[in-house]
Amino acid sequence: MTAKVLIVDDEPLARDRIRELLRSDRDIEVVAEARNGVEAIEAVRRHAPEIVFLDVQMPDMDGFEVLNSLGPDSMPLIIFVTAYDQHAIRAFDVNAIDYLMKPFDRKRFAKALDHAKAHLKRPTDDDETRRLVRLLEEFRSRPKYLERFAIKTGEKVLFVRAEEVDSMEAEGNYVRLKIGNVSYLVRDTINNIESQIDPRTFVRIHRSTIVNMNRVKELQTWARGEYRVVLHGGTSYTLSRGYREHFETFIKS
Repeated sequence: MTAKVLIVDDEPLARDRIRELLRSDRDIEVVAEARNGVEAIEAVRRHAPEIVFLDVQMPDMDGFEVLNSLGPDSMPLIIFVTAYDQHAIRAFDVNAIDYLMKPFDRKRFAKALDHAKAHLKRPTDDDETRRLVRLLEEFRSRPKYLERFAIKTGEKVLFVRAEEVDSMEAEGNYVRLKIGNVSYLVRDTINNIESQIDPRTFVRIHRSTIVNMNRVKELQTWARGEYRVVLHGGTSYTLSRGYREHFETFIKS
């Protein structure tokens, strides 16, 4: 049996890499490629692939939103492709067959593909289908958080995904978003932004500072019982006494 495969990734080189790794497999037919979530949904409905290599991070909608839009009735086997480890864990929450962490090698790719091909040979599992339906219903019912910031810079508007932001600092009527070595000012209050972002990712450590916990490298003990929160890029912030209990609760959970 030849399995129909769809490749979904907004990066041409990533699509080329997957296509090259599949080229010598006689059990596989690449029926389509998609550059974004909208094209992915259309390709699944048009070609009915058995296996989809699905990038997690894409500009218009992420891989999880693609699955949510498809629903369980037209769901192929999913192998998520991601550069971020936290997405690998979440992939199994939506019943992905496997995941590939970028950059992946030929051996790891073959393992994921073999896993999917073996799964295709099994009879349909009604319990598994029902579990996927429940998971998608749960996904739909989750609160919707701010996914991207629209930042005006001169005559341009720059779109930045929320999860790419390292930290946020209040500056009067503005909030400074820090992303690596660059930063942008957004006209908003830090309280308003805090109410819109995902509390599972962002935590407030000071009345004027919010950090992305996926960017936190370590917590340092300083004099007089104070703590410093150090990010992977080397930036550090004071953990305010008033937010210490909240921060420790976040860590434990």
